[in-house]
Amino acid sequence: MDVHTNIPLKNYTTMRLGGSARFMTDVHTPEEVAQACKNAIGQELPIFILGGGSNIIVHDEGFNGIVIHNKIRGFEVISDEPGKTLVRIGAGENWDEAVKRTVDMNLSGIEALSAIPGTAGAAPVQNIGAYGQEIADSLVSLAAYDIQTDRFIELQNADCAFSYRHSIFRGEAAGRYVILSITLQLYKTAPQPPFYAAVQDYFDKNNITLYTPQAIRDAVRVIRADKLPDPAILPNAGSFFKNAIVEDWQLTDLRQQYPDMPVYDMPDGRFKIPSGWLIQEAGLKGQTLHGMHVHDKNALVLINESASSYADLAAAREEIIGAVRDKFRITIEQEPLEV
Repeated sequence: MDVHTNIPLKNYTTMRLGGSARFMTDVHTPEEVAQACKNAIGQELPIFILGGGSNIIVHDEGFNGIVIHNKIRGFEVISDEPGKTLVRIGAGENWDEAVKRTVDMNLSGIEALSAIPGTAGAAPVQNIGAYGQEIADSLVSLAAYDIQTDRFIELQNADCAFSYRHSIFRGEAAGRYVILSITLQLYKTAPQPPFYAAVQDYFDKNNITLYTPQAIRDAVRVIRADKLPDPAILPNAGSFFKNAIVEDWQLTDLRQQYPDMPVYDMPDGRFKIPSGWLIQEAGLKGQTLHGMHVHDKNALVLINESASSYADLAAAREEIIGAVRDKFRITIEQEPLEV
């Protein structure tokens, strides 16, 4: 297990910003994870776990500790019953490639999460979701290394405290666990309507009436390619802001002023308002702020057009948040994690 020094983290993140890691090492097995963490603790070094780098923002000063690059692979069917299948996926597996493998097996459950960048181990951290599916809907359990207790453990779905774009890994247990693999329960039955509006529109326009996991994956990939720029070509971190969540009384007030505002019901009785719509209505869609371009097709996405520092990104972010707050009295929140 080699340890490298002074590694520019902008080369490992899709936003292409930020300083260097003091140390970095690749890990390929749970045992290497444990050893790397114990070594870091012994040297009193902070630890950061890196996956695909698509949902993190690095500060200009970099990370004065060790970045552990999770490259644990593996894809295994661990249970196959008449109507459902359990699969275990290594945390370092490319997420979209793992989704493709399940769709190739004609399994349903994560097909709408196609084309989301990053690794399988990162999926539960922010409870990734798109087009009507969330990882929380399919995740049964995950294997992890507990840095605090130096133990390999298994966490069940309920232990993760999933909510909208959130889990314990972003909350009270941030920095405690290294996810090693995830176990998902997927189904052999065909996906059933009603589908997410954008997916149904795609089916209608293309006269698709045979609903399969592959059909949904194909639709999602086309939709995402149109709305979300490829980070390999245009540096970005995907959706930069979470959608806004409001209470009933807030929605009542807002609808009086903005009757055409798009709104989606949440399971907990609150309501979700697309932050992209809020940013667009605040007049910022297509604008370039401090070198960060608000994507012309999806105002949730910030593209690093010419920004050279985290400070540039932070200035653009605060300007966008302030404009939305001034117009709607809603404070939108950043989605990517920060290092």
